[in-house]
Amino acid sequence: MTASDSAADETGDLRHEAHAWVISLTSGRVTQGDARAFRQWCARSPQHLRAFVEARDLWQALGSAAALPLEPPAVAQIAPRRFGRRWFVGGALAASVALFVLRPSLLDHGLGGADYVTAVGEQRQVQVSGETRIEMNTRTRLNVRRNQEQQETIELLGGEAEIIASHPPQSSLRVMAGSAWLSASRARFNVRSSGDVCVVTCLEGSVRLEPLGQRLDLQAGQQLTFDERRNGPPVPFDVAEVMAWRERMLVFNDVPLATVIDEINRYRPGMLLLLDKALGRRRVQARFSLDQLADVATLIRDAYGIEVTRLPGGVVLLG
Repeated sequence: MTASDSAADETGDLRHEAHAWVISLTSGRVTQGDARAFRQWCARSPQHLRAFVEARDLWQALGSAAALPLEPPAVAQIAPRRFGRRWFVGGALAASVALFVLRPSLLDHGLGGADYVTAVGEQRQVQVSGETRIEMNTRTRLNVRRNQEQQETIELLGGEAEIIASHPPQSSLRVMAGSAWLSASRARFNVRSSGDVCVVTCLEGSVRLEPLGQRLDLQAGQQLTFDERRNGPPVPFDVAEVMAWRERMLVFNDVPLATVIDEINRYRPGMLLLLDKALGRRRVQARFSLDQLADVATLIRDAYGIEVTRLPGGVVLLG
């Protein structure tokens, strides 16, 4: 095999992988892990990014059904598997369209199996009892249990909730979040669980935490972050920023654009994907209404002059 043959094979491989990523991103089943894998794949070399841009442009020029292979790929890997040369044309067009019926994102899968659940962008109030009220944020799952003494226990399986406890001093509400138990008699506090990381913010009263076999009391005005390995010290916080979601707002004060996009993705179907890592590190000061997130890609495009590509399933490529 000559050097030119080898180069041609590599170019063909990249082209197949790029087309596979277009399929993945338009399947309506993109996860956060897929997004990270896609960014890693694009960052391998300028040729990788160029191959994807060419595949994306081909998709846009021919339409989603005309240029894509029969089966959507498994995308939870950095390099998508190779496809044969069987492409949809002519009479197979109708069959291919069926592949692009928008399905719920995998980001929303697993939201069942809990006593109380909120969908993407949904917020709801749960009056557990006369002593306990819960305000649930987007994509949140929790269970409510009572022991033989009728003591209430809340298990936050994922997401975010503001909890208002008004129990008499001799009793307390217990909350399981991540790897820690929380307890409070009279308090208002916010709990956010994302993956292994939990953030507890005490707004009023005090909350007792028992992470990693330790015990500490979080006072009003303090916030603590912990995971299964360690917990940080109590720190002050900006209440307007932390609790903006209760006013159906998102507030960002000097945070990286990549963090802003990750947060916005919690509240909208599909996914925003930022392709430019350097741009993702830019610090941002911004406020968004949760009722106007459909326009956020346009706002980012106008602010930074980047290209925006809208794909099926609510996937938007930025850059």
